[in-house]
Amino acid sequence: MPWWIWLMLVLFMLAVLIAGGAYACIHGYQAFKNVAKVGGRASKRFEAMSKPLPQVEEDAAPFFTRPLKDAMDHYADAHAEVIRRQGEKRTRHAQQWAVWKHFND
Repeated sequence: MPWWIWLMLVLFMLAVLIAGGAYACIHGYQAFKNVAKVGGRASKRFEAMSKPLPQVEEDAAPFFTRPLKDAMDHYADAHAEVIRRQGEKRTRHAQQWAVWKHFND
């Protein structure tokens, strides 16, 4: 084989290596930027989770030392909240089914 064919093969190999390195660097940099964005969003959420929730100061005494009416009121409030959440869930489901029912109309 003549020497100029070997020279062309070596130059082609070097060009392919340089192009592959550039491709890897560019995509690696883009991946790093995406991971940095995800990390930033995750850190904001973790920071929000670490903050204490605002709590209403209630009577700190245990329920068995308080009058029975306090426990009954607490249970009634909790049950009303459960019923409210179930109603909201039913409403959301009904709205979504209404959208799906007329999706292809």
